[in-house]
Amino acid sequence: NRVIDFFKNTLHYTYIGNLSEQENSNIIEDKLYEYLKGRGYSERLISGAIDELKKASLNLQQGLYSANKEVYSLLKYGAKVKEDADKPARTVYFIDFEDICNNDFYIAEEVTVVGNNTKRPDLVIYVNGIALAVIELKNSRVSVANGIRQNITNQKTHFIEQFFTTMQFCVAGNES
Repeated sequence: NRVIDFFKNTLHYTYIGNLSEQENSNIIEDKLYEYLKGRGYSERLISGAIDELKKASLNLQQGLYSANKEVYSLLKYGAKVKEDADKPARTVYFIDFEDICNNDFYIAEEVTVVGNNTKRPDLVIYVNGIALAVIELKNSRVSVANGIRQNITNQKTHFIEQFFTTMQFCVAGNES
């Protein structure tokens, strides 16, 4: 609760709740759509850009590292999307790195993710609807190493590997 309060009250993230009762993805499409719409992109550009990001986040053929690199490239440099076949492609940016205040920051707890097994990261940080960080918290009697191990285990193929294709930070901590 203290970590959530810090993100809400000090960093001014929007709390989107305890998501344990629903299946969740690493891309909250309606939040990403609203962000891109607010940035002035057309419906066609938004649709094409979200499709590109989803395609990259689902492509685990070359493994998690490769998929994460592809997603990172889209996050950093944007997606090239054609609005019309006869027009040049435009770049759609998922994150405003020039003015961070133009982005929407969210935090959620107990995010249920269904993969080959169901897992529930303690906290997930979303920027513009894209999950960028997972935080595993342990009580003071449990070593931080257990949280690190849990993050590593969750990234394996037989758990929720796909969820980590958008992750840029994995954090573990305890009260001490």
